[in-house]
Amino acid sequence: MDSSLPLIGYAMDDLKTSEAWRIFRIQAELINGIDTLNDFGQGVSIFGGARFKEDSPYYQAAMQTASLLTADGLTIITGGGPGIMEAANRGCIEAGGTSIGLNIVLPREQYPNPFQNVSLTFRYFFIRKLMFVRYAMAYVIFPGGFGTMDEFFESLTLMQTGKIRKFPIILYGSSYWAGLIAWLQEEMVNNGCIASNDVQLFHVVDSAEEATAAIHDFMKQSSRSPEQNRRATDKKE
Repeated sequence: MDSSLPLIGYAMDDLKTSEAWRIFRIQAELINGIDTLNDFGQGVSIFGGARFKEDSPYYQAAMQTASLLTADGLTIITGGGPGIMEAANRGCIEAGGTSIGLNIVLPREQYPNPFQNVSLTFRYFFIRKLMFVRYAMAYVIFPGGFGTMDEFFESLTLMQTGKIRKFPIILYGSSYWAGLIAWLQEEMVNNGCIASNDVQLFHVVDSAEEATAAIHDFMKQSSRSPEQNRRATDKKE
């Protein structure tokens, strides 16, 4: 008889125990996120690359956009890190608003920026992403990398499949997004992978004023209450 079998059994039991405790960690993150964010007003989630510095035009535009939205009484929500996230939190703080950072534990790049008066830290991306969409009534997406693309395409998927209500998805910087949009139209639409009207789920702006105006228009046209406006995921719960 193989004497290693009992050791394998113990190892499997340890793994099962570890997986069970992970469920409690996930539950704790959900409860903490909901409990912390539930009392804030309507918010806008702002996304973008972590590698942009203060002298970048995109950094400055994110600051201005957050400042304008804050002046309208909107809460600003970001991933809490450097770059565009820092710029948006900073613009909000300097305008006297509620600046929320949904930080994530990563081995590199992500560290909490100092411009957050509400700060949460997550281990799990999927819970953090739920908070972004649940407590926002609009997305403003600046240039960024894989993480930014992930947030963009997930929001499109959720809207396309009717899992969340439609709300403004605003891409900032037409020159940055032009190639991707052309590919969506020339490849995805032309090959029947998405419908032609799916590319109307988002629109592109080149100024903070345009981004703010698009959100204003949505708020005016929407007949929902503020509570409904900020709880995107409630539609299918």
